Amino acid sequence: MNEQRGPVTALRGSRDAQLAVRIALAATVEPEDRTMLPRLRGLDPFTAWDLVRSNEGGAFGRAVARAEQLRVDGIVARTEEVGARIVIPGDAEWPCGLNDLEHPPFCLWIAGQATLGESCERSISMVGARAATPYGTQVAGELAYGLSSRGFTVVSGGAHGIDTASHRGALAAGGRTFAAMACGIDIAYPAANAGLLRQIEQAGAVVTELPPGFAPQKQRFLSRNRLIAALTPGTLVVEAGLRSGSRSTATAASRIGRLLAAVPGPVTSPASAGPHQLIRDCGATLVTDVDDCAELFGAIGADLAEPKRAAPTLFDALEESDRRLLDAMPVVRGTTAEKLAISAGLSAREVTRGLAALHAARLVERIESGWRRTPGHAS
Repeated sequence: MNEQRGPVTALRGSRDAQLAVRIALAATVEPEDRTMLPRLRGLDPFTAWDLVRSNEGGAFGRAVARAEQLRVDGIVARTEEVGARIVIPGDAEWPCGLNDLEHPPFCLWIAGQATLGESCERSISMVGARAATPYGTQVAGELAYGLSSRGFTVVSGGAHGIDTASHRGALAAGGRTFAAMACGIDIAYPAANAGLLRQIEQAGAVVTELPPGFAPQKQRFLSRNRLIAALTPGTLVVEAGLRSGSRSTATAASRIGRLLAAVPGPVTSPASAGPHQLIRDCGATLVTDVDDCAELFGAIGADLAEPKRAAPTLFDALEESDRRLLDAMPVVRGTTAEKLAISAGLSAREVTRGLAALHAARLVERIESGWRRTPGHAS
């Protein structure tokens, strides 16, 4: 009996066998299915597939029709036809962050040059509204460009609006960017972004948990959002309405302990209501530029941002008595040193010394009627 079990155990432990059952599960069980997935949680893929294909206890009826038509070899052939690859847990390319999800993908389809797991170590998810404003797309593009220039991989969803701006910003910087899709690897969605998705494949990768041929559907976008959140150390919401799908990405990020940040916008803009609520109620960190993002999402101690300060002026460099003297100085008509001493509340010696210093700095000038501010330094 042991001799019979040995080859079976070896087969079940092989990658090819793991790959086959994981493809079968991905093709029959919808991502985030609330009926079937809780029953499969914690089970090895072979046990899970045995339950699904046999409709154990009638609990997996949703998968029956798909299981009857399943052709794993056809899925593999289609994957190869479009130049993609399939990655499963245990592979070097598998992103470990996905294991933090309550229901991790059974496998991933990847098309592109970049190695997924390695590239996600220093990365950021950028999400937001499809109907983005010019403000939102500009901010997203600039942030993605700057972060990509600093070695961050930019992960987004390939959609219109903020996603597109984020991908394009990273591409413009010559960096890596990933698009996580809510459809099969052989489908370009939205169709208008087909060219962009090809560029993403060349500079990074397109990734999905859905087999080839699976069309984009509303619930699949929500399931996809959890992948975007889990692939990276943190998520940045650039612009989103209160009911935006990107809010689900933010929720997923918080649920698995990822960093969450948001970009503020005009208080009159509905497109910025989502980020404002995340900052106010959900603990999102307010960020306004690349330095803020790099410090938050980067390596501890290696990406510290310089404290934000206004540019110093000549006024800042003046001594306290000279600032008082300059404040008391008239703009148009001249005045005397005696009157300045009274107006500024300074001694005659302080006024004399101050006038010399301010005149040397070309902040005041002497005219026929006395002293006044130099034109151009009236404020």
